[in-house]
Amino acid sequence: MRPRRLPPCLAGTALSAALLLLLLLLCTSSSYPPLLAWPSSSGASLPAPPPPRAEWGPARPPSFAYWISGTGGDARRVLRLLRAVYHPRNRYLLHLDAGAGDEERKALAAAVRGEEPAWREFRNVDVVGHRYAVDPTGSSALAAVLHGAAVLLKVGPHWDWLLTLSAEDYPLVTQDDLLYAFSSVPRDLNFIDHTRDLGWKEHERFEKIIVDPSLYMDRNTEPFLSKETRQMPDAFQIFTGSPWLILSRSFTEHCVHGGDNLPRKLLMYFANTAYSMESYFQTLICNSSDFRNTTVNADLRYFVWDDPPGLDPLVLNESHFQNIVNSTAAFARRFEDDAPVLKKMDDEVLNRSPVQLVPEVWCRNLGKEQRGVASESCLKWGDINTFRPGRAGEKLRQFISEISQTRGCG
Repeated sequence: MRPRRLPPCLAGTALSAALLLLLLLLCTSSSYPPLLAWPSSSGASLPAPPPPRAEWGPARPPSFAYWISGTGGDARRVLRLLRAVYHPRNRYLLHLDAGAGDEERKALAAAVRGEEPAWREFRNVDVVGHRYAVDPTGSSALAAVLHGAAVLLKVGPHWDWLLTLSAEDYPLVTQDDLLYAFSSVPRDLNFIDHTRDLGWKEHERFEKIIVDPSLYMDRNTEPFLSKETRQMPDAFQIFTGSPWLILSRSFTEHCVHGGDNLPRKLLMYFANTAYSMESYFQTLICNSSDFRNTTVNADLRYFVWDDPPGLDPLVLNESHFQNIVNSTAAFARRFEDDAPVLKKMDDEVLNRSPVQLVPEVWCRNLGKEQRGVASESCLKWGDINTFRPGRAGEKLRQFISEISQTRGCG
């Protein structure tokens, strides 16, 4: 019997699924080291550990691994965001997709190496040097986050949560506040906005099949729709929600290295799903008996949506400022580059200038005169194992403690 050939449109979807799986395998392979900012991070060996004064463990403060992404022209925004969320206890991986040129990517890595003494001292900021395409509406965005997770697991042995940000995001609390708030909850919790009420998405997202050329092209390319459709799955239940995540280290390891077949099977399915970043992690965690009861239904982000809501939240400005600071969120989006509201947040929330790190317990000399000149950089290190939260940290801690009482995917 002659083998049956797939229709061209289905052959294309199979190709995109295979490419997505191959990309994940390449990301997790030790033979595919990322090109990073620090020379010690780009070889086969792990980067130098943080200074010995950093203390780790269940009785010590937590730590975050930040995946911060951008596109062409975003290098300066990414650096501003990095300064706003920097703390020596955390790990940071910065990524500019194929929309950015090699020179912009190299300039970002050079800034990480040279602009802040703290970044040179603690060596906890890296830049992905490998160029690949990403389209936020397709599965290439999911592949990029899984790549970032795999790299952060490799280079950072101590972090507790993976936190995803883009160049359009900004923090509403200091890292002292954030570390303090998260020190009150178990470190296996996952903060994922999710629902099983699919509504219009059932037909528009999950029955329709797309192909994301950014998986196999060298430039950012919009997905195209297949003529074929597919039935809703009955081997697992689909959940959807926000693409912005705070994942525990244990669940992140499950996504990248999990021993059962569910992460791979779902990866193949969502390779041909529009906006797969809004469904893959939700579906995986809510169909996993080991992790579904570690799920908190919140992403700790502040958005403003149009009515009826569009595909993206509204751009925030100064008219939203009071509602932003009164919220119980840790981050907000979307912001335009150099928007006046960002300066207002720097001045009134983070107590810093746009070119400074945030003054915290680990670095108290920011903005103070040294030899007659106001310091714009942190030049002396304090205790990085302690923090001094403000009122925003207390409010966030109480909110996280409250919402963490209800867990699961019911």
